[in-house]
Amino acid sequence: MAVYLDFEKPIQELQEQLDNLKQVKEKSKLKSDDAIKELESKLDSTRKEIYKSLTDWQKVQVSRHPERPYTLAYIEAITGGDFIELHGDRGVRDDKAMVGGFGSIDGKTFMFVGQQKGINTKMRQYRNFGMANPEGYRKALRLFRLAEKFNKPIVCFIDTPGAFPGLEAEERGQGEAIARNIYEMFNLKVPVIAIIIGEGASGGALGIGVADRVLMMQYTWYSVISPESCSSILWRSWDYKEQAASALKLTADHMLKNELIDGIIKEPLGGAHCSPVEAFENVKQEIIEQYNSLKRIRPEVRINNRIEKYSRMGVFVEG
Repeated sequence: MAVYLDFEKPIQELQEQLDNLKQVKEKSKLKSDDAIKELESKLDSTRKEIYKSLTDWQKVQVSRHPERPYTLAYIEAITGGDFIELHGDRGVRDDKAMVGGFGSIDGKTFMFVGQQKGINTKMRQYRNFGMANPEGYRKALRLFRLAEKFNKPIVCFIDTPGAFPGLEAEERGQGEAIARNIYEMFNLKVPVIAIIIGEGASGGALGIGVADRVLMMQYTWYSVISPESCSSILWRSWDYKEQAASALKLTADHMLKNELIDGIIKEPLGGAHCSPVEAFENVKQEIIEQYNSLKRIRPEVRINNRIEKYSRMGVFVEG
């Protein structure tokens, strides 16, 4: 059964009417093609009208939709199953919240790294809800270095509510692991492309987010803090999360306007979960396009451009 968000109630009602009408047609053999076409047209126009004017908070809700495809789904789709997952940080253990390995797109090998949330309750617990421990970021760094050793471009899929904030993660050096990744990613000699496919929260996202090209899917968010956490700090309550989402300017259109990302990948109407195949194809084509652009640039120039790009962020002058 499809899951609908609170603002999608008109869509849900029309879809249920359409499903009922189709069932009646099948059972009674009545001719109701015109009524079905009329409802389908109304459903399409209603969805377009709703998604034309989503608020920032509503876009955050879409980015968290439980049926939205996650990292492994993207990797499997765009590589056609030609993906070999690599495990472990060679120090502590294999962090299931961070996945990575080699895969190919149209015959070209890439190193894919990203957070994986899990597709049901059991898998979400297994994947720690996409919140990586220090060993997850150290595994990612190991894979980055491996990609550099074999001169393979890197693609990072970002989808996390943040790095795991537990006591044991702090004891094992969570902050140092993320900081080390940020430092090392600036100096990678191979092209690096980062794509936010869902939530891009805090240092958990930045730990694999330093790239030559940073792209966001249309209904995603990227920020130092989630709207709920921002609300709880400023208002001592989660009730103001909608105002916080608006104030944070965390959605793709705001991020592009503020020159904090390099592009937006269009999603199917209603979000990536409504037509995953279309979403996968859009991401695949964007990766190919960005890689073809980056591979023409010499490594030392690419590194300098990467450093300059991030150095410009947040700089201001008082008049």
